[in-house]
Amino acid sequence: MTDRELAGRIPTLEALAEARLRADALEPSEWGNGPGERYLSHRHDYDKVLVCVEGGIEFRLRELSRVARLEPGDRLELPSNTLHEAVVGDRGVRCLEAHLPPGTLPHRVLHRPGWALGAD
Repeated sequence: MTDRELAGRIPTLEALAEARLRADALEPSEWGNGPGERYLSHRHDYDKVLVCVEGGIEFRLRELSRVARLEPGDRLELPSNTLHEAVVGDRGVRCLEAHLPPGTLPHRVLHRPGWALGAD
């Protein structure tokens, strides 16, 4: 089997992450940003689940005195009304994201490193 044939049979990290999200009954969409992009402090009125599939992003959770650095394969669960800001890493970022009704997730931020690869 050639390298090209083999590569066509190996699922990408994005495909693995999307399959796992869909297995959790989530409907992900994709977004991305260039290096150094910033999201100012804000809250959402919905629960959010995101998985980094390329690059990296740092979520700052000031009210919780926490930082969650997402690398490819990491999952972050943000309950509604969680104050957060974010800074994209120097390689840019691509993520899959799903929204849920408020109160669907437990009321705690959960960072799950390596989740898309089954490291949970």
